[in-house]
Amino acid sequence: MNKASAAPGAERAAPGAGRITPPTPFSQLSSLLLPTFKRHRWRLAAGFAALLFVDFLQLLVPRILKHGVDGLEARSLGSSDLALLAALIVAIAALVVALRFAWRTLIIGFSRLLEQSIRNRIFYHLVGMDPPFYERHSTGDLMAHSSNDLGAVQMACGMGLVAAVDALILSLAAVAFMVAIHPLLTFFALLPMPFLALATRYLSGRLHRRFTTVQEQFSALTEFSRSTLLSVGLIKAYTMEDFQTGRFEKIGRQYLQSNLRVARIQGLITPLAGLVGSFGMLMVLYFGGRLVIEEQISLGDFVAFITYLYMLIWPMMAIGWVANLVQRGITSLGRIHTLVTAAAVLPDPPAPAKPPTLSTAPTIVVQGLTFHYQSSPRPILTGLDLELGPGIHGLTGRTGSGKSTLCKLLARLYPVADGSLFFTGHDANTLPLDLVRDQIAYVSQEPILFSDTIAANILLGNPEAGEAAMLHAARQAAIHDDILSLPGGYQTLIGERGVKLSGGQRQRLALARALLCDRPILIIDDGLSAVDVATEHAVFADLRRHFTGKTVLVVSNRIKLLSMTDRTIVLADGRVADIGRHEELLERNSLYRQMFAKQMAGNGISPPQPGENEGERPSEREQLAGDEPSSRQPLAGRGEALER
Repeated sequence: MNKASAAPGAERAAPGAGRITPPTPFSQLSSLLLPTFKRHRWRLAAGFAALLFVDFLQLLVPRILKHGVDGLEARSLGSSDLALLAALIVAIAALVVALRFAWRTLIIGFSRLLEQSIRNRIFYHLVGMDPPFYERHSTGDLMAHSSNDLGAVQMACGMGLVAAVDALILSLAAVAFMVAIHPLLTFFALLPMPFLALATRYLSGRLHRRFTTVQEQFSALTEFSRSTLLSVGLIKAYTMEDFQTGRFEKIGRQYLQSNLRVARIQGLITPLAGLVGSFGMLMVLYFGGRLVIEEQISLGDFVAFITYLYMLIWPMMAIGWVANLVQRGITSLGRIHTLVTAAAVLPDPPAPAKPPTLSTAPTIVVQGLTFHYQSSPRPILTGLDLELGPGIHGLTGRTGSGKSTLCKLLARLYPVADGSLFFTGHDANTLPLDLVRDQIAYVSQEPILFSDTIAANILLGNPEAGEAAMLHAARQAAIHDDILSLPGGYQTLIGERGVKLSGGQRQRLALARALLCDRPILIIDDGLSAVDVATEHAVFADLRRHFTGKTVLVVSNRIKLLSMTDRTIVLADGRVADIGRHEELLERNSLYRQMFAKQMAGNGISPPQPGENEGERPSEREQLAGDEPSSRQPLAGRGEALER
C-alpha cells in the first residue's frame, strides 16, 4: 500500500468546491441579522447619532478655514481672532475624539454582540443535527464557518457598516457644500465618479466568486490540520511526518494562490478610488484656480472647496474597502445561512400536549426494517424483524452484518421508515426524539470523551447527579480503582478524546457515563472489546444485578460474554439469522459454533471431538468460564457466581 492511500487526514474537497452556486438573496440572509439589529436598535441609534455628529463637526472645519482665509485676505482679522479660530478647531477636534470613542464602542461593540448571536445559533443548530448531516460536512468546514466566515460577517456589520454610513453621509454633505460654493466646479470634480461606480460593480462580482473559493479552501486546510493532529501518533509510527507536511504545504499553496487572486482585485479597487479622487483634485486645481483668478469665487471658498474635496476622497477610497468587506461578509453570511438552514434527515415530530408515557420496562419491536446509508445504496439491514423486552440480550455476527447500524437506529440516530420501529407500542416516528432518547443510554463502539476531567466526562449524561452516584457508576463500570490510581483522581484531565487513558479505560469511562443515566434501555455497542475478561465479568455481574426489569442489548463477538446473556441474536447479511440461548445456538447455528470453536482454540482448549464421551469432558459453559471453580454454576445461578 502506498503512502498516499494509507495516510490519515487526507484532504477532502470542501462542500461546493469546483462549482459556484448563485448567491442567496439578501432578503433571506437578513433573517440571521434582523433579530439582533432589532434587539439593539437603541444602541445602534445612539452610535450612529454620535457618528453623524462627528461628520457635522468635520464639515464645520472648512467653514472656519474659509472665514479665516477670507479675513486674512481682507486684513479684517487680528491675532486674537486667529487664536479664537484655532481654539475653536481644537475644541472641535477634542469633541470629535470623544464622539468617535462613543460610536466605536457602541457600533463595533454591537458587531461583537451580533457575532456572538450568530455563533450561538450555529452551535445550537450543529448540536441539533443528525449523523447524516455530519457525513456530508467535515469538521474543518464547520469550524471555518464559526471562525473565518463569522469574522467576515462581524467586520462587514461593524467597520464595514460604519464606513458605508460615514462615507455616504460625509460625501452627500460635502457635495452639498461644494455645490453651494460653485455648482460647475462641483460637476468637474465629480466627473470621474461614474467610472469608479462601474469599475467597483464589476470587480465586486469577481471578488465574490474568488472569496467563495478562498473560504472553501480554508475549510479544507482546517480539516486537514485537525485530522492530522488527531492522528499524529499514527503518523509518527509510520514515519510520515515529511509526507504529511508536503501535503499540508500543497493545500497551503492553493489557499495562498486563491488569496492572492482576491488580493489582486482588492489591490485594484482602492488605488482606482484614489486615482479618481486625484483626478477630481486636478480638475479642481485647474478650473478652481481660474475661478479665483477671475474673482468668481474667493480664495477662502477655494480653500474650503479643496478641503471638502479631500473629505470626499476618503469616501471614494472607502468604496473599495467597503466593497471588499461587504462582499466578504455577504459571501460568508451566505455560507452560514446555508449551514443553519440545512434540515435534518431524521424527523422530529413536535411534542404533543400530553406526551405518551413509555413503560419503565420498555419493549422494542422491529418490523421489516430495511436501511441503507445515504453514501451507499446497498442496504445494511434488509427486512429485519426483532423484539427486545426486559432482560440482557446479546447481539453478534460477522463484520458488516449490521450490528452497529441496528444499535444506531435503536438509539434514534438515523431515520427509519414508518411502521418499522416501535417503542412500547408507539411508532418511533410519531414520538419526539428527546422523549425516546431519554429512555436510552447508549455506549458507542468508539468511546467519545471530551478534553476535560474524568468527573466531567462521567457526569455529562446526568449533570445533576451527586458525587456518590458518580462513584457508584464508576464502580459498576469497574473503573473506580483505575481513576484513584491517577495523580488527580476524578479531577484528572484526560486530554483530547481521552488520550491519557488506555482503550479499556476509555470504554469503561463511557460505560460509567451511561450507567449514571440509569435509563430503562442500555445499548452497549461492542463497548467492552478492549476490556480484559476478568473485568468484563465484573462489569457484566453489575449489569445483571442493577438492570433487573430493564432492557439491555450488548453487542459482542466474545462467546464467553454472550454465554452469560439471557439470549443471543445472530445477525447475518442484515437479517436475524437465529435467536436463542448459548446452548441452543451451539446446537443449531453453524456461525455461532464456528466462533465458539475458534475462540476455544485460541484459548488452548480443544473443541468437542466426534464420539467423545461428554461425561469425561467439562461442559462448554465450564470451559468458557475457565479454571474458576465458582464459575462452574448452572445457568440460573450465573449472576451469583459472577458476583462471587
